[in-house]
Amino acid sequence: MLEQAFLETLMDKAWPALEREDLVGESAGKWVLRASNGVTQRANSVWPAAPGDSAGSADGHAGATGLESAADLERSVKAASEWYRRRRLPLIFQVFDDSRSAALNDVLDSRRFTRQAETKIMLRGLDDVPPRPPKVEMLELPSEEWLRLWWSVDGRGGEAELSVAHRILTACPALYAMVRDDDGVPAAVGRLALVDGWGGIYSMATSAGHRRRGYAGQVLAALLHAGAGRDLKGIWLLVTAANDGAQSLYTQAGFRDYGSYVYRQAPLKRALGGC
Repeated sequence: MLEQAFLETLMDKAWPALEREDLVGESAGKWVLRASNGVTQRANSVWPAAPGDSAGSADGHAGATGLESAADLERSVKAASEWYRRRRLPLIFQVFDDSRSAALNDVLDSRRFTRQAETKIMLRGLDDVPPRPPKVEMLELPSEEWLRLWWSVDGRGGEAELSVAHRILTACPALYAMVRDDDGVPAAVGRLALVDGWGGIYSMATSAGHRRRGYAGQVLAALLHAGAGRDLKGIWLLVTAANDGAQSLYTQAGFRDYGSYVYRQAPLKRALGGC
């Protein structure tokens, strides 16, 4: 069974932030502060990589230990907030659905952090993978066509942001799949990050005019086939909880739920208006 902490490490390596710094607290444990000019929440959020011991007293009430733990968490949140403020970025935490996150969630709740983009983690082995669809192109670097299609679906911003996204994508070894329609127009793309003997599927995107025509399934099959060819131990992927269509595709392809996480963002501070 793949341990949650190890999976989090794989995920961090598969989508590496351009800037990172460790923040260590007495009870908060180790947090990794990640920033990439605001391009994607994942690369611009706090990852509580090693949550500390924040238990209360033995009778279930917060004694001295619990109070000290909460105070340390508050200090760490304040330090993280200042780190992101200097970069003119909002303070966002990537919080996994795990008992280790309970104390942190209590502090974020008290500070009215919002919950955004609940995401499911899905996992499968590489036995009985489908054959590679013949029309899917496999690349070792994202081509201009690959980038443009993916960015047209998932991108937020212009050329500067796309340049940052390209640096994130290529900072980790990966394979890139793309399938075209009968007229040669790119229809769907996907990425297989290669990390420590495991694979992570990212950037699955189908252009608006090509949806519900089986192109995403072809890309997924090609990525699974490529992973099996490299003797990977298994493959994970991430899908938003609200995306029922994608979840159905992945379930049919043999993926099973393996946990979840949510982004928690500090409330925006706005100046009072004139009215």
